[in-house]
Amino acid sequence: MYEHCDKVLVSKEELAEMVKKLGKKISEDYAGKELVVIGVLRGAFIFMADLVRELTVPVKLDFLVAKSYSGTTTTGEVKILKDIDFSVEGKHVLIVEDIIDTGITLGYLKKLFALRNAASVAVCTAFDKPDRRLNEGLEVDYCGMTVPNEFVVGYGLDYNDYMRNIPELRIYDGE
Repeated sequence: MYEHCDKVLVSKEELAEMVKKLGKKISEDYAGKELVVIGVLRGAFIFMADLVRELTVPVKLDFLVAKSYSGTTTTGEVKILKDIDFSVEGKHVLIVEDIIDTGITLGYLKKLFALRNAASVAVCTAFDKPDRRLNEGLEVDYCGMTVPNEFVVGYGLDYNDYMRNIPELRIYDGE
């Protein structure tokens, strides 16, 4: 299908099981509460769609676009290219991300929603790459799985905006 990404790291079946477990845990933790789920585009859209279908609590959805990468390298600076469309004041916010590596973007977003007076701000990621963490203080509330320090594509993750549609998580060995 694509060059440079033949090695499957996480299968479709493993992804489905991961999402089911996360949905159950989040639903238990937010029982009796309304949850605002905010997806970080573009990478989180597939994971978020799967995740919200597993939630059993009332959910309001929105998306934002934050950019801190160019190719395979972080710029170290977070830019909000598209913000959410409503207030989160007094709401329980769950930020959904595809992968956390440096933690720069998620640290920025957690502070942003706290400053907007959210009742609580939690982070849910499909994948965590702690070996790359630059923001050591970032707490990840819900993590699907830890992955090695490899550049990965598929299940929403991309290389220069391609390969998001690969149904598994694969290692990209190009460049």
